[in-house]
Amino acid sequence: MPSKIRIGVIFGGRSSEHQVSLVSAASVMHALPPDKYEVVPIGITPDGRWISSASVLGLMKEGGVPATQPEHTLLPEPGRQGLIGASSGVSDPIRLDVIFPVLHGTFGEDGTMQGLLELADIPYVGAGVLGSAVGMDKIVQKQLFEQAAIPVPRYCWFYSSAVKEAPGKAVAAVERRLRYPVFVKPANTGSSVGISKAHDRKELRRAFEDAVQYDRKVIVERGIRDVREIEVSVLGNDDPEASVPGEIIPSNEFYDYDAKYVDGKSTAVIPARIPRASSQKVREYAVRAYRAIDCAGMARADFLMARRTGRIYLNELNTIPGFTAISMYPKLWEASGLSYPDLLDRLIQLAIERHRQTRALRRTYNPSRAWYQS
Repeated sequence: MPSKIRIGVIFGGRSSEHQVSLVSAASVMHALPPDKYEVVPIGITPDGRWISSASVLGLMKEGGVPATQPEHTLLPEPGRQGLIGASSGVSDPIRLDVIFPVLHGTFGEDGTMQGLLELADIPYVGAGVLGSAVGMDKIVQKQLFEQAAIPVPRYCWFYSSAVKEAPGKAVAAVERRLRYPVFVKPANTGSSVGISKAHDRKELRRAFEDAVQYDRKVIVERGIRDVREIEVSVLGNDDPEASVPGEIIPSNEFYDYDAKYVDGKSTAVIPARIPRASSQKVREYAVRAYRAIDCAGMARADFLMARRTGRIYLNELNTIPGFTAISMYPKLWEASGLSYPDLLDRLIQLAIERHRQTRALRRTYNPSRAWYQS
């Protein structure tokens, strides 16, 4: 009988999306078949402590992890490949075969965690350092989408420091380039944290004040009137596939944090009731965008579709989408014929395949003469 795959599921983190991560992680761990996987929960507290225990998820959901809980750490050393004790209460190292980072937002989805996992030489689910970093930055990814001939909403962006120093100047710049309503967003957050819709100058000022608290850059996008929100899930490494598209019908004016997680009133229509040509187009754009940022493993592509004209705009790519059983990413794959447990299986296999490819690359070079010894 083959041994089980020991999979470390990392959740929580130093992010404004900490709570969302806990819910996603609970679903992932519950759905991993116990006859195939040995799950190692790894919780990262809001202050950055790494805790691995059977009770850590419950403790974090309740609002705090006692200081008495033994801490662990992951060293950037290929020979370790697992967790080691960071406190006197931890003894044996915990070997890990693969890691599933269920981390949303900064210090988890933005390439920082992926860089550590690359240095530790452990296979991990999802995009690499580059794809994760670009996928997190709403400005850089839009610039790459434009180069890939994928339509995006008209936008402009600012350093938060410039907005704080001269808010009136930032407001005037937006009004020169865009028409109201506009969306103001921190460049590097997800789950609609820090995002506001502004219908006039007064609301724009307030939106800037909120957004600059979350990131060093702010993006402002033109609002598409009478818009439909269409989402597509993408899966794969070098040869990605797109799911059927779905439509989100938000409970609020737009799909903000409350509409996503709090009020429970937003609904999803899967498959989306859009023309066949539009369905093909969003799936094509989703795969093209995925390749444009060098993504791997998974991503969810979020589109805006003008109801009157049918024009399609790519809003953003999310490299670690919400992963509860009712989240759009797994629901879209379920509608495409891939169940939640099978989806997790496939993502883990993709992680192992990608790691195997990377390991096969040459990492040393012998020059013709030892010039460096002189």
